[in-house]
Amino acid sequence: MKKTLTIITVSLILMVLVGCQNVSGDSGTKELKIAHNQTLDHPVHLSLVEFGRLVEEKSNDTIQVEIFPNGQLGSEREVIELTQTGAVDVAKVSASALEGFESDYSIFSLPYVFEEYEEFEHVMNTNSITDQIYQQTEDIGFIGLTYYNAGMRHLYTKDREVNDLSDMSGLKVRVQPSQTSVNMIEALGGIPTAMAYGEVYTSLQSGIIDAAENNETALVGNNHGEVAKYYMYTGHQIVPDMLIMNAERFNQFSEEEQALIQEAGDESTVYHEDVWAKAIKEQTDTAKNEMGVQFIEVDKGPFIEAVQPLHEAYANDEKTKDIYELIMGGKAND
Repeated sequence: MKKTLTIITVSLILMVLVGCQNVSGDSGTKELKIAHNQTLDHPVHLSLVEFGRLVEEKSNDTIQVEIFPNGQLGSEREVIELTQTGAVDVAKVSASALEGFESDYSIFSLPYVFEEYEEFEHVMNTNSITDQIYQQTEDIGFIGLTYYNAGMRHLYTKDREVNDLSDMSGLKVRVQPSQTSVNMIEALGGIPTAMAYGEVYTSLQSGIIDAAENNETALVGNNHGEVAKYYMYTGHQIVPDMLIMNAERFNQFSEEEQALIQEAGDESTVYHEDVWAKAIKEQTDTAKNEMGVQFIEVDKGPFIEAVQPLHEAYANDEKTKDIYELIMGGKAND
């Protein structure tokens, strides 16, 4: 019954969205509707507000932006599908959620494909690499505009330190709905449980899972630090947030408008780096000093070694070997 009500609610919202969509209305303005699943004080929302401001400023207010935060329009998979159909114009989603639509995005969930943030930053700011990724999905309804730093992902647990691989044995770990992430936890000796982000707090609290993995903002922004008291710096993934746009909608704009939308996206990525760095520092301090979370350094060597079979599989798989070579080659040119 609850699921039926949710479907009805989302359907009604979409009817409103489609009904009020304005490509070139009486006022001469065009609208962009953006969906994301973060809170109003999250760096992602602040960066999308900046993106909207820039689009409106650069277009002299002929393009207006409306943002729907907090997962109002559904889960990440749902808003990707809504972006494909054009019911939503733009969406911020994790790259891991996109791997179910385009296998190239799975490269970001491959553990330790980037061992340091500088490698990731270099690759993501090399247009010859990102353009290939962003345009791969045009034939299925959307393109990539830009990325937002979502930090390094680390392991955190309810009541158990993880200092080496032996501590992973039997550990029930929530992962994003990503087969690559499932394979990663299995390779490390844990038991992966894929679930929506909004279910993590109660699942940790009730013991459905023992652990999760994410960046530091999850501890404070989503209160996971209330129930998870050990945070291990495993640094196993750097999975960016992606800003995607309905391809047909993008092509409805003039070349000048397309350029300013892209420019606004690039500038909002630069803006995001600052707000992200501040959020990480502030929320780490809060988790440590006010929530009692212990932050633990881990020797990553054994973890890196344990996932090498996944790298070998990527390098040899017909679907992923090209993107693997592209990313690894981009790192080598850093």
